[in-house]
Amino acid sequence: MSLVALYPWLKALHVASALIFAAGVMTVAVFLWAAARSGQDVARISAALRAWDRAVTTPAMLLVLVLGFLLARSGGWFGAPWLHVKLALALLLAAAHGMQSARLRRLAGGTAARPWRASPLFLAGFAGIAMLAVLKPF
Repeated sequence: MSLVALYPWLKALHVASALIFAAGVMTVAVFLWAAARSGQDVARISAALRAWDRAVTTPAMLLVLVLGFLLARSGGWFGAPWLHVKLALALLLAAAHGMQSARLRRLAGGTAARPWRASPLFLAGFAGIAMLAVLKPF
């Protein structure tokens, strides 16, 4: 079966993975924000959330990137400027997820929580990616 025939399935799986990734990233971002303000010992909750992040959120992110590559290849979009912007946003979100995961790991290890205000940046990044994917403006 060719990539063209699989395109609707790849796209659906790509979108589903992106939603799972976005939900996981936003959950951890809100948790880190709240943990820094609570003043309570949140190591146990952090450890559980870290396990979820490693088992679900990170694989979803990797699936988004791999499927996105396959979709771009099948659509012949590698020369499109909108895809370059979308890819840059996706890589920035992946890097921010890595930084966020490191904070979660330290928190699970007993390190005191520090303020984390990435939620608006994550929201803007996910919204920008969605708009670029749907509109393909340039």
